[in-house]
Order: sequence, then C-alpha cells, then structure tokens
Amino acid sequence: MVASAILITDLTGKPLISRNYRGDIPLSSAAEKFASYLLEAEEEAKKPVFYVDGNGEFGALKRGEEGSEECGGVPGGETFVYVQVSHGLWGWALRSLLFSTLGLALSEHMLIAAAPLSCVSMQHNNLYLCGVTCKNSNVALILTYLYQLTALFQDYFTTLNEESIRDNFVIIYELLDETMDHGLPQSLDSTILRQFITQEGNRMADDSKSKPPVALTNAVSWRAEGIKHKKNEIFLDVVEKLNLLVAANGTVLHSEINGAVKMKSFLSGMPELKLGLNDKLMFEATGRSNQARSGKSVELEDIKFHQCVRLARFENDRTISFIPPDGEFDLMTYRLDTHVKPLIWVEAVVEPHRGSRIEYMIKTRSQFKSRSVANNVEISIPVPPDVDSPSFKSSVGNVTYLPDKDCVVWTIKQFHGGREYLMRAHFGLPSISREEADGKDRSGGMDTSWKKPIGVKFEIPYFTVSGIQVRYLKIIERSGYQALPWVRYITANGDYQLRMA
Repeated sequence: MVASAILITDLTGKPLISRNYRGDIPLSSAAEKFASYLLEAEEEAKKPVFYVDGNGEFGALKRGEEGSEECGGVPGGETFVYVQVSHGLWGWALRSLLFSTLGLALSEHMLIAAAPLSCVSMQHNNLYLCGVTCKNSNVALILTYLYQLTALFQDYFTTLNEESIRDNFVIIYELLDETMDHGLPQSLDSTILRQFITQEGNRMADDSKSKPPVALTNAVSWRAEGIKHKKNEIFLDVVEKLNLLVAANGTVLHSEINGAVKMKSFLSGMPELKLGLNDKLMFEATGRSNQARSGKSVELEDIKFHQCVRLARFENDRTISFIPPDGEFDLMTYRLDTHVKPLIWVEAVVEPHRGSRIEYMIKTRSQFKSRSVANNVEISIPVPPDVDSPSFKSSVGNVTYLPDKDCVVWTIKQFHGGREYLMRAHFGLPSISREEADGKDRSGGMDTSWKKPIGVKFEIPYFTVSGIQVRYLKIIERSGYQALPWVRYITANGDYQLRMA
C-alpha cells in the first residue's frame, strides 16, 4: 500500500526531481534502469510485463511464491508492467477499463505499473511521473496519486512541463512532502494546501501560523470550518454529452451518453445535503417498483462520485448524501450505453458536374421536441482539398469555407425542435476531372479519403437526452438558514459524427 519514492523525469528518463520517502530502495539504480529501458529497448521488443534482474538484463517475468516480498520472485531484480495507450482499439479499451475500475480520466498517456519491487509511471507532456515501491503495493492507489499530483501541479503552475519543474523546485519539494507521508498519500486538495504552501515560497512565521489547517487533519478534509457567505445558494448543473456514430445508410452504429452532475456551492457552515434522482435502482430498493417500471426512471452505469459522498449510504439505499466542498466541483459522473436516435440529423448529397465543379446539397433536421432549442449549432461538412470559388445559399444561418481544415462550417445560432433546413454549396475543381470528383482517382480506384464523417456541435439547454431528473435537493445546517438551490439541465455534443454516402 506504500510508495518508496517519487521521480519526475524527462523523456529520456533523466531525473529532474525526486523524493525518497522510505529509504528502502536503491533509488539511483532504479532510475538508471528505468532510463536504460526507455532508451535502449526497441519498440517491437518492449513487453507489457518485464523485469530487470540483478545483472541489469531484461527478461520475461518470473512469478515468485505467493506472498513473496521479493521483486517477482527474483532477488535483486525489478519487475515492470508497461502499457502504452494509443489511438487504436487496445488504447480505447484500456482507457475504458481504467476509467471504470480506477476512476481515472486518462488521455494519451504511458503507464508503467508494477508488481512487488516496481515502478508506476505516467507520461505527461515531456515528463514522466514515476512511483517506485518494493512492497506488494496497491498500484491503483499510486496511479491515482500520480494523476492527482499532476492536477495539483497544473493548479499551481498552470502548465506542467520541464521548464515549470525547474523554475519551481522549492515549491515542488514542499508539495511532495505534504502530499505523501512515509509513502502513504495524504491530502492533495489545492484549496487546503494553498493555505500554507504559497507560490512565494517559505516565509518565517510564528508557531500559531505554521500549524496546518484544521481541515487537513479533519474527517471532512475537503471543506474548511467557519465558512460564511452573505447569500446561501447552491447551483447544480446536469450536463450530458452525446457520443454518436451514424452510418451512411442511417443506421446508428454507436451511441453513448456521458453525464456529469456539477455543483457550485456558496453555503455557510457545515451543511448536509441530500440529492434525489429518478434512479431506477433507488426506486426498486425502496419498494417503488411501479415508478421504476413507469419509464420515467434511469438506470445509471459506471457512477463515479466525489470523495465527499458517503458511499456506504449510497450502496445501502441509493441515497446521495454529502457535505459539499466550497466552490465548484463535480459531484458525480455517469455513463449510459443506450440506443439514442440522432438529435440533429444531417444528410449530404454530393453532385459532381462537367466543367470541373462540384455541388453539395445539405439537409438538416432537428429530431427533438419543438419546445426545446439547440444553440450555437455547427455542422462541419468535409470537401476535397483543392476546391476553389465557393458560393453558398442557405435557408438559415451562416456558411463559411475553412480551407485549412478542408471543410465547410454551417452555423445556426438557434435550431428549434422539429425544424428542417437546407443549404447548397458550389465549388470549382480546377485540378481534377469529373471522374475524380465522383470519387475515382487516375488509376481507376476509388478515392474517398476526403469524405470524412460530418461533425455536429450543439448545446440544448433545459433538456437531458437520458431523461434524468433531480427530484429533490435538501440542505440541512445546524443554524437552520434557508438556502436557494438552482438546477439546470444541458445536453451537448460529444464525439458526434455522421458518415457521408
């Protein structure tokens, strides 16, 4: 459960800054072997699991006896688990797995996790963040620490790169000391840490001021005591993003809803909040099966909560009970893997003509209720890379040709539900023939590389595609003040694409 040391290195594995918490590993030796592997091992030869033995040789993992504290059963060696997340299917599957099991927001990172004496590492920009341990430690805990440490550095320095590391050695050492104690992760809340670690560095202070804030050792570490606001309010936003992929024939190939409940709290004291949603499992747990079957309930998946939520209470009766941090935070995120019809449908007809010109007819239709309005709709239609002389005619909105992106962007400020609009675009094609405009290259094969999917951006306020609803938000505080809760719903595009015919 512990990390022996933390390293921050450049892309060659050269340490920029390090902190040895337990003194039970040869840190310099481990750093040299880590750097040697990054520089010497060929991409094809790199294995997801490998170890470095006492002689410094890379080899296949040899598992030791169960419960062994030696590194993979090889005395004097180091065991590494190495995973590279890429744009491919394996990278996507790994990110989904880590997000669902560890609650990590991963992008294109490189992870080096490990078994008994091991390195746990993450690539960020031109840096590696690496944790080293010689125990049978919780790798998920160390990974979570590294990601939260990265967010903490970004909060302090705005940009986390090699230059910002070199410019802030003193503060980074202070943060490394405060965020981990003898290898055990502590508070990584920037709001609390800023109370005694400032960007001006250390200053002489009397004993009363040098004591850590009460919140640091309190059971509610994310909220300080004695908070006061002139007006007690709390704002709650339910934001859903729709990921959609539609085939050229109109078949929905993939649809997914990623939702988040975002809160902004301006409440005095230490309030207790209870949030009720139209959660299907909650209705079933409380004996209200009729409401669960009525179609007005939602079955949420892959729920991830902020640390303030009492998980035991939620697992018992699905009640979301918590003491909120002050300010803005994400209370929970969720996912729904369900079939959703396109909210904004786009149909493109491409007509090549003799005389080296090409014509587009774009028809778009909103497929949500008429009382809702989609704001700032942007429809991006790909075009061949060498078109010229653009001319447009649309029934609504503005049309712009972006030659650097090889696309046409049709912007509609307000798109009411149940409406349909048309747009026509004409282009000249000076360098290709009619057959090439029709999708045939000079060798006779089909050239459809420019026919990328149509992308759509939008935002629909007061609407959720999943149907999730906030049933109640109760605020209980000892002083008994009255607070005003505000609730807002927003549905926006995620990765929303429609393939062209």
